[in-house]
Amino acid sequence: MSWQVMTPLVIFLVLIFIVGFWASKHMNKENSFLQEYFLGGRELGGFILAMTMMATYGSASSFIGGPGVAYTQGLGWVLLAMSQVVTGYFVLMVLGKKFAITARRYQAVTLIDFLKERYKSKWVVLLSAFSIIVFLFSAMAAQWVGGARLIESLTGLSYLSALFIFAISVMVYVIIGGFRAVALTDAVQGAIMFIGTLILLVGVIIAGGGIPNIIKELAAENPNLISPYGFDRGLTPLYVSSFWILVGVGVVGLPQVTVRAMSYKNSKAMHRAIIIGTIVVGFIMLGMHLIGVFARPILPGIEIGDKVMPLIALKVLPPWLAGVVLAAPMAAIMSTVDSLLLLVSSAVVKDVYINYMKPDAEEGTIKKMSFGVTTILGILVFLMALSPPDLIIWLNLFSFGGLEAAFIWPVVLGLYWDRGNKFGAISSMIIGIGSYIIFHMYLPNLFGMHTVVMPILLSLISFIAISITTGKTAEMKIIS
Repeated sequence: MSWQVMTPLVIFLVLIFIVGFWASKHMNKENSFLQEYFLGGRELGGFILAMTMMATYGSASSFIGGPGVAYTQGLGWVLLAMSQVVTGYFVLMVLGKKFAITARRYQAVTLIDFLKERYKSKWVVLLSAFSIIVFLFSAMAAQWVGGARLIESLTGLSYLSALFIFAISVMVYVIIGGFRAVALTDAVQGAIMFIGTLILLVGVIIAGGGIPNIIKELAAENPNLISPYGFDRGLTPLYVSSFWILVGVGVVGLPQVTVRAMSYKNSKAMHRAIIIGTIVVGFIMLGMHLIGVFARPILPGIEIGDKVMPLIALKVLPPWLAGVVLAAPMAAIMSTVDSLLLLVSSAVVKDVYINYMKPDAEEGTIKKMSFGVTTILGILVFLMALSPPDLIIWLNLFSFGGLEAAFIWPVVLGLYWDRGNKFGAISSMIIGIGSYIIFHMYLPNLFGMHTVVMPILLSLISFIAISITTGKTAEMKIIS
């Protein structure tokens, strides 16, 4: 274990705990516990909103899995990854003021709150909660594995010990501080990601003898590595374009990102977040994936892609600086895990327990339930992560696709199309989730497109057709 590498990471974790304790003091102020714990009292400014969206979206797959795949695929994967630049722009522009205003009118604390008030249906709520719990569990497990792998590679500890350290670190500050702690630490983590990406990119370029030399060595190894099509020419234009739906447009349907669009203070904060978020996400995604490709000539023969980031940092940077830089993927992983943990906790406590089991629950009971459920969820994810998957990024992207297929149309059309009703929403969610799982298992990448495209299309057709049909039936009943 190199203490020069570990010291910056330890300082980073201590800073996170301090923010969590500070945020916990806001729990007793004028906002209700639910508003404060799950939304930070809707007081996020532009910079913090941009950083919390970016930090939540930029996860283990962006900082560890993504560069690992880019290491294998070449510059084609960098092109594909850049479709994520529009993430914050799309979410805030599509949902925008209308979503925030509607959420405030409904007193919505979670995305499911919004869907409950919009569609007035128990089944929409239960389907939504089921989707969040199932798909985000897989996403959380992937993040916890990523955090443990990073600590394992830096410290030499066993995987189990590393996983335990990571789990305790995340659990303490999420349970103590809630959404405000998550948002504030996301701002710190986002800044660390930005600085870490810049330092490591410069270090890799210097170690490789400059960009022209790196490109020359990549071309000598395999000309496809510097083409838009990937090392085996598998990244076709159709596949890359369809991937944009998964990590660009479709992000509007991700509950962990969507909830950010109801937490900002005012329209000025939203507009500032759009500009800051687009710039920061663009730079980090470009930088991280270029690092993965440029690492190939410097460290050839890495077989496990998830180890590219820590290994290249330790190779090209002084130990203390490597520790600072590796706080970036740790920040990305922790900020995603804390958001997902709160989201699944809110689905259980707010959307199922309070709505349908005990609507008159007292604030003290809700507080105990929230802390307890968050703790139990953390323990369950810890147990899931004991048997780590081989590739973090694919597990994460599977979760993305499932959530988008479930939520994108009930959210977007529910906001902008008055004729959309509960029957359309229910059918859209069932067909979206069902077709996504079927396509993923039996017909992946149909017609050369990413698996998520057809389920999103089918759920759109279902939402519109069923809403129109059932709406007409209701009108005929009223007339007769």
